[in-house]
Parts: sequence; C-alpha cells; structure tokens
Amino acid sequence: MTLMTVRLSGIALAAILLLAPVASAQDSKSATSVTELVKMLDMMKLDSFAVKGASPNQYVGALYFPGTQLLVVSAKFDTPWRADSLLEMKNYRDLYIELNSASQPNTKVFVSDLSANGLKPKKDGNLYDTADIGGKTYNFDGDWKKAKITEDDYTKAYSTTDEQYTQMIQALLAGLKKSS
Repeated sequence: MTLMTVRLSGIALAAILLLAPVASAQDSKSATSVTELVKMLDMMKLDSFAVKGASPNQYVGALYFPGTQLLVVSAKFDTPWRADSLLEMKNYRDLYIELNSASQPNTKVFVSDLSANGLKPKKDGNLYDTADIGGKTYNFDGDWKKAKITEDDYTKAYSTTDEQYTQMIQALLAGLKKSS
C-alpha cells in the first residue's frame, strides 16, 4: 500500500465512524416488528387486535388499514373489567376505541404510523408519523425548529417513542402468535 492509499483509507474510516452514530440513531427500530405484525394481520384477515400489556391494568390495541396506516394505542384503566371482557369476546376494535379514551390519560401512548412501515424520524414525501404521549403530541416530520425544540431533543423524543412503539408492537405480535 502506498502512503496515499493508507491516508485515504484512514480518512474514509474516520468519516464512517463519525457518521455512523447519526445514521443509526435515526434508524427505525420498529420497522421490522411492524412489517411482521402487518403480515400476520393480513394473513389472519384482521383489521384490529388487542392484548393485555406488560404492566397491571395496561392494554395495547391496534387498528389497521391495509397498505395505508397502522394506529396503535396503549393505556391503563382504573378498573380493567370492561377491557378484560372485550378481550374475552375478541372485540378488539371496541377495546381499541376504549383505549383512546382511557381512564388514565397520562398513561396513554398513541402512534399513527402512516404507511404501516414503522416509526420514521422524518417525512416520506408528504407523509409523516405522529405520536401522542401523555397528552403531548410529536410530529416526526424532521422539522424540530417548527416544534421549537433542539435537534437533540427531537432525536431523543423520536428514539424514545420508537422504542415504546416497538414494545407495543412486540406485545401485539406475542398475542397474535398465541391466538394462531
């Protein structure tokens, strides 16, 4: 190797190392799980599904519009008997609706995944994903200035929301696998 080749290789490696954290921080962790969920919903011919969540009195519900949108909500109820009875009757759509008006609104996480392809950090054409978490709305359109927050805060909000969304999707997948 010549000295020039070694220098260019070093510069290329440094550029990759500097840019890699930025790229990976913005990768969608939920995309793979959402793809699996959508395939299962399509295969089972379901447009809605719901399960008990990981914490006490918590539930997760999804409403699916094939090829266009996946709406997922998680929340807790003070008295879960209604949610439990809807689950028992496999009335997933009604449970999804109940979750949107949950009795503990500060526990509610609602994600609108346009294109049903996982939470994305910025616009895809004119489409962008949104999330409502405990009463605060996040528009993942890539415009943190419009949201009046720093780029770091935007990235942190996206990463945290994508992680929550992934957990919600995983709960739904586990429920679907049990029921099939």
